[in-house]
Amino acid sequence: MNLPRPSSEEIAAAAAHYGFHLSDGETAEHVALTSAALNSYDTVARLYAGIAPVSPPRAWTRPQSEENPYNAWYVTSDISTGAEGPLSGKRIAVKDNVAVAGIPMMNGSRSLEGFVPSEDATVVTRLLDAGATIAGKAVCEDLCFSGSSFTAATGPLPNPWNPEYANSGSSSGSAALLAGGVVDLAIGCDQGGSIRMPAAWGGVVGHKPTWGLVPYSGCFPIERTIDHVGPMGTSVSDVAAMLHVMAGRDGLDPRQPDDLVPQDFVAAVSQDVTGLRVGVLREGFGIPGMSDDRVDDLVRASVATLEAVGAVVSDVSVPIHGDGAFDIWAVIATDGAAYQMFDGNGYGLNSLGYTDPEAMEFFSSGRRAHADEIAANVRHIALSGHYGLTRFGGSYYARARRLVPGLIAAYDAALADVDVLVMPTIPFLPGRLLDAGAASISETVGAALGTLFNTAPFDATGHPGISVPAGLVDGLPVGMMMVGRRFDDATVLRAAAGYERAAGPFLTAA
Repeated sequence: MNLPRPSSEEIAAAAAHYGFHLSDGETAEHVALTSAALNSYDTVARLYAGIAPVSPPRAWTRPQSEENPYNAWYVTSDISTGAEGPLSGKRIAVKDNVAVAGIPMMNGSRSLEGFVPSEDATVVTRLLDAGATIAGKAVCEDLCFSGSSFTAATGPLPNPWNPEYANSGSSSGSAALLAGGVVDLAIGCDQGGSIRMPAAWGGVVGHKPTWGLVPYSGCFPIERTIDHVGPMGTSVSDVAAMLHVMAGRDGLDPRQPDDLVPQDFVAAVSQDVTGLRVGVLREGFGIPGMSDDRVDDLVRASVATLEAVGAVVSDVSVPIHGDGAFDIWAVIATDGAAYQMFDGNGYGLNSLGYTDPEAMEFFSSGRRAHADEIAANVRHIALSGHYGLTRFGGSYYARARRLVPGLIAAYDAALADVDVLVMPTIPFLPGRLLDAGAASISETVGAALGTLFNTAPFDATGHPGISVPAGLVDGLPVGMMMVGRRFDDATVLRAAAGYERAAGPFLTAA
């Protein structure tokens, strides 16, 4: 295979990008030199062709509207290995940024429409080996960058509890399919709250694992320092069983510690909560201009339910949570996503981790061909991030990363005195479901990014967090978030399961 060689115009454009000033003669020399350098690229193409994975033949369908009441399926399937295991009989929805070989993956965006992965993500392989059935790909928000549920290229996703309201995101389809009783379990991914937030407004359970506990290999990235993948379900025990299967090293994700040994999450949920220390995070409540008193009161009542069955409750303060934590995440997510997801075509460079070259190539072309169809909130992140990278040289990303150890230490100090921190997952009720075509840019950005205040800091720090249903206000679900020490997901699940037993089984919209 001989790759295309550059023209004089292309080398001149590259020079302009870097601020080089070349004469016509120098440009011609660089054309010849670059053409020769591409001989190595030709060799890599030839060698890679010998190891490139091949998609297995797997059947899938694109459901009709009457078969897709929440607009939550991208495609449906019925994939299983016949293996017997802890998830036998469980039907699982896979968020559509997670690769299932031979099944289309759109990632909620026209920029990836038509792409078919050739390999299963690690978590998909593990779930299939545990006996699960992959029931299909759940719709997610455009490139997974929205905390509402109206930006997917396939159309808005109504809240199953009331279709006039939003269902949060970006794992919006996963939450809707669970809330509607369509599937037993679902995969979600979380960079700013995208597992926990749709779980909260969908009235289901969503657990963001400790960063690095579950391999992200085969999931389309946003920014590798905040990328998480985890389980969603309608009960804490189901989520724990799923996490038990998903967790552990895969040898492909350098984010995972070499000495990682997952805890026994299944055993953890059977332990009672007598003596468990619960810290009510002061700065997670009463957030000016954001919190709804009814949501705060319902979450505090849920904490009282835990206290009634033996948990020890106290108030805890982490001042930076209310003044700085979200902003640290925001700079990382903005500059980092522009650099990795856009300029780096998803996977980026300079990492030893798993990459999907076919996805990078497809997205590189697709994001340009469909640039004006990308959701306004995603374009806002790209533009803001590009400005931060070019105007400030990425130095504010570096400053934010330098602040993360202090942010981790602040939460760790609180968690030295309590076992879990508790706060509302989203401190207000779902808003009306917007029409992406009719909403202004400001409305779109506000709805898409305005839900992340309590959740996003823990994507920057990597602490585990779970959202469980706290109840209903005006017929709409409210989530309670519990956050624990890093790599102590078992305690978070123990606390959540104890609350579930005390409060009674969680209701679903179905």
